[in-house]
Parts: sequence; C-alpha cells; structure tokens
Amino acid sequence: MTPLVTIIMGSTSDLPVMKKAADFLNLMHIPFEMLALSAHRTPEEVADFARNAHTRGVKVVIAGAGMAAALPGVIAAITPLPVIGVPLSATLMGNDALLSIAQMPPGIPVATTGIDGAMNAAVLACRILALSDSELAARYDAWRGELGQKIVKANAELSAVAYDYKTN
Repeated sequence: MTPLVTIIMGSTSDLPVMKKAADFLNLMHIPFEMLALSAHRTPEEVADFARNAHTRGVKVVIAGAGMAAALPGVIAAITPLPVIGVPLSATLMGNDALLSIAQMPPGIPVATTGIDGAMNAAVLACRILALSDSELAARYDAWRGELGQKIVKANAELSAVAYDYKTN
C-alpha cells in the first residue's frame, strides 16, 4: 500500500498530539506513513524526504513542530507537495511554533492549523485528497454528517438538565 499522506514529527514525544491525525486518516481509510525527522538534527534526511516524497506517491505532508518549528517550512521549501503544519504546544503554549509556521515567506506556503490541531490537519488532507477520489469524498461527507448529529444529541441532553430558572 502506497502512503498518500506522510505525518512527520520532530520526535516521538510529539506522538500524543500527532496520533490524532493518524487516527482520522485511518478512520477515512487513507494510507499514511509516520516518520520522526528533525530539521535541526537530521537535516539531510528531511531534505531527502522532501525531494522524493512525491515520487513515492505521497500527495500531502502533515508536519508537526514545536519550539522553533522549522520542520514544516523546511519541507515546504523543498517539496512540490502541499504541507500542513501543526504547531505543537511544547513551549510558550505553542505560540512560538504557531508564529514560526504561519509566518512563511511569500512563495513557500504552509497551511497551518491551530495549536495541537493534528486532527484538523488530517481533515484538511482528506479534503484535498477527496477532490480526486469520489469514494473518499463520500466517506468524508458521511463523517461530516455525523458531526451534526452529535450536536443534535447534545441539545437533547442539555434539555434534560434542570435549573430553577432555565427556560428550555
């Protein structure tokens, strides 16, 4: 099975957040791979990955990074693929990573989620892939429909919560 998405993190300490992306891709039946690569500690491996991922069939890269958060930008500078950056809350509540990923120079875009937004990164990757895969689009549409049902259920549960002055 050829991975369509690569999830990259600087180290396995990022796995608790990045696992949310893997869980969603798995739910949508999207083949993916997970790698630990560091822009600072393994720059040659990052460059090799970024240069060659598209030749292996990868279509989207999700890169999580905290602190200096160079990983998504370095990959985006080299690869022709769309890169989705996930700022991690490793330091400064993730604000340093968010600004580092979101403030890319013109011509080197990185789509950026909210801090620790790995699941949204996977949802965006799914939406990109669904543009050319009608079966995936149908799975995504069904999942999205379930989101609305959760709110309907939540409202039903809230209506059962009693307060003296609650009117609904």
